Amino acid sequence: MSVIIVGSMAFDDIETPFGKSNKIIGGAGTYIAYAATHFVQPVKQVSVVGYDFPEEELEELRKRGVHTEAVEVVKDRKSFYWAGKYHLDMNTRDTLVTELNVLGDFKPVIPESYQGADFLMLGNLAPAVQLSVISQLKTRPRLIILDTMNFWMDVALPELEEAISKIDVLLVNDSEARQLTAEYSLVKAAKKILAMGPKYLIIKKGEHGALLFHQNKVFVAPALPLEDVFDPTGAGDSFAGGFVGYLAKTGDISFENMKAAIIAGSALASFCVEKFGTTRLKEIAKEDIHDRLQQFKELTHYQTEL
Repeated sequence: MSVIIVGSMAFDDIETPFGKSNKIIGGAGTYIAYAATHFVQPVKQVSVVGYDFPEEELEELRKRGVHTEAVEVVKDRKSFYWAGKYHLDMNTRDTLVTELNVLGDFKPVIPESYQGADFLMLGNLAPAVQLSVISQLKTRPRLIILDTMNFWMDVALPELEEAISKIDVLLVNDSEARQLTAEYSLVKAAKKILAMGPKYLIIKKGEHGALLFHQNKVFVAPALPLEDVFDPTGAGDSFAGGFVGYLAKTGDISFENMKAAIIAGSALASFCVEKFGTTRLKEIAKEDIHDRLQQFKELTHYQTEL
């Protein structure tokens, strides 16, 4: 089953308490694509880059089953660039530089060859861009997943609410769920968000795992305790890529299978943070993912008697 991924492809400059990356490849769309291709191919990428984005990086994606027909290359402008510094707890960060460049007026065009995809993964972009992609699809995908952030809640809430009403799965973190609903309780927040239109809600809680809500059902997924976390940038996007990739591989979009997909996403996110940028996502093999999934299984396996 095919997947369309819409997201940024960019340069990041990252500093954490454990090192500095200098200028490396990043962007939500890049992380999502690398993660998803570990489960499914082809992945149909929709993005925009400048003249400075390395052709060898696009070629590497193509080798892994990523179609780049809808990756626009703007010959006279630079790619999106972000620089940030993480605090010691690795959950908070300061943005040092944001240069939108080509992303500032990105108008995605969905080619005919992308039509009929089964899954649509909308990475964190302006809600107007996400809505534009949905409107261009002649046949609605089996599942539309949308990731967003608090910035769009601040500056484009009406458009974001419209986008949320048209999707099947919303991905947000816990602070974003609270901001969107003005509810502290994540259970109350989930009820409000599901009433906005999505059938499923995933609330990411970083090192504390993730929650899946559907109707009156809740699933709690753990996060894998890691000895070394070098760079949390892209962890949420890697989660999204593993999640949609697993669903596309199995073709099963039931609540029960989404539980497994969340674990798959968590596994990819746990690899991502082990090195700067997309390095670990490029290194790992099927055997590594299998072993990591077994670790997740052991986290929650127990027997008890009364």
